[in-house]
Amino acid sequence: MPLFINRDQIFAHQVHLLEHKLRSKEERILELETENAILHLRLAECLGKLRREHEEEAKAQKHHQHQRNTQKITQTALTKLMSEVQAVKQDLSEVFAVYVSFASELEDQRKQLLEKVDHASSALKGHHGDEVQNLQARVAALERSLEEEKQRCRAERQRRRELHNTVVELRGNIRVHCRVRPVLPFDHNQSSTSASGPASSEEVVYPVSEDTVLVNCMKSGTPVQNKMFEFERVHGPEDSQDAVFGEVKPLLTSLLDGYNVCIMAYGQTGSGKTHTMIGSQPAEPSGTQQEAQQGIIPKAAAELFRLISEKPAESHTVEVSVVEVYNNEVFDLLARDEEGGGAGQRRDVITTSSGSSQVTALTYEPVCSSSEVMQVISGVLKLRARCPTLVHADSSRSHLIVTLTISSKSPNALALARRLQSAKKDMQRSTQKEWWSPRCRRANPAARHSYDELSASPASSPCPSPSHSPCPSPRNSISQAPFKTKLQLVDLAGSECVGMSGVSGAALWESSCINRSLSALSDVLGALAEQRPHVPYRNSRLTHLLQDAIGGDAKLLVMLCVSPTQRFITESLQSLGFGTRARQVQRDLPRKKSNTLKVK
Repeated sequence: MPLFINRDQIFAHQVHLLEHKLRSKEERILELETENAILHLRLAECLGKLRREHEEEAKAQKHHQHQRNTQKITQTALTKLMSEVQAVKQDLSEVFAVYVSFASELEDQRKQLLEKVDHASSALKGHHGDEVQNLQARVAALERSLEEEKQRCRAERQRRRELHNTVVELRGNIRVHCRVRPVLPFDHNQSSTSASGPASSEEVVYPVSEDTVLVNCMKSGTPVQNKMFEFERVHGPEDSQDAVFGEVKPLLTSLLDGYNVCIMAYGQTGSGKTHTMIGSQPAEPSGTQQEAQQGIIPKAAAELFRLISEKPAESHTVEVSVVEVYNNEVFDLLARDEEGGGAGQRRDVITTSSGSSQVTALTYEPVCSSSEVMQVISGVLKLRARCPTLVHADSSRSHLIVTLTISSKSPNALALARRLQSAKKDMQRSTQKEWWSPRCRRANPAARHSYDELSASPASSPCPSPSHSPCPSPRNSISQAPFKTKLQLVDLAGSECVGMSGVSGAALWESSCINRSLSALSDVLGALAEQRPHVPYRNSRLTHLLQDAIGGDAKLLVMLCVSPTQRFITESLQSLGFGTRARQVQRDLPRKKSNTLKVK
């Protein structure tokens, strides 16, 4: 059977084969183009490497050429230096030769001069020996006279200070001492030097004498102006804690004599108030070092108990109280809450009928030694409000007031009370009738001696009435009221402005309260200095609390603490101005507390 071949199928098959070959060729073309692109990339990388190698070779050639040129220049310079060194060596040899010749000539001249001096001294001894001895005697006499004058000058200076202190006491003025602290490390850490002004760590406050401090007011573009401030005593950076307390110590004897005493530290943060009042703990404390670093408060407590030890036993008792004025509120740091956990209870300040200020419900702790006083104070110091500022990392934000109350019973008063009681018993035994009887005690010659003893008492007046009769009465009792004196030790908060402290938030309100209370203190001093009829004690809790010390009958000493550097010159001038105003205050004479005998 013949085969019929369809041409269309054959052609379609051939077309299919050709299309397949075409696709294969196109795929091959794509592969070759990809390989060509990869080869072009490799060629470009090779060309870049060759170009970089050529550039590096060129740079290396330039570097080698530069090194060769440098070596040539160095060799030329070394050659020139060697020639100059040779010339210098030649000059030195010539100079040394001249020096040797001059040295020999000078040695010869020295020997000749020594011989002449020996001849002259021998001749002087021979002819003018008496004159030399007279001159030596006159020199010795002048030296003795100078030493005597120095001693007289010291004695006169001491006498002048004593007379000045007497005048201050008689006029009722406030004593003001000033202490300039040394420059501390944080002064250098915080200092900044400007092109137009002096360095802030530069020292501008100097104690120039025992009672004068000098301030150099330096401003850019203006000449230096010196300001002088005079106080009762000025302590320099070199003065120790013992030297500072030595000037305060005489006030403490007034406590047992019946006078109130107040010592107040005023100044900006970081000026040394707390160091002056409480002291500081040395890095490696020993017994002597720890005692040397103690401030006024522990030393005053020790001196007070030393004075008490010299008195008769059981004639004095001491109690301590600690309060702080924080945000114009008074807090009793010794008070405990009902659970016994917290401390620092709020208290009110009132004015008594006698015109003195008093804290209501204040807590008193009885103490028997200075160590107990410091134990009580140390236990509550951690409760004091503190906050870091730009001036100091541990700034006190409250006014601390430590009060030592001394209750005294005079032995003379006790003896007088016994004599009065004995006299009244004698009158009771000898008198048989009423007080208006002709046989009155006053009329009995045997009782005249007892009546004379009673004449010193306010109750021993003649007998115009039963209330003033020296004769026995149905209610005979004599009681002694012990008198109390106070030692107030005040560590005020810092007096710097808000911009200097750099505080914000709640601390800003603290600084505002501190400045307002210190401004009130300055206003009170101004009113007292100008003798105004009204003194604004109640503008602040601080001035209300210290009313008895500022304008009352206490012997008040203000310790100004001043920073010496230019950075704090504004605050230093403010503190010194405060001390100057305080010195101008003339108060009433300090009144001596006295015990009274109540006869009923």
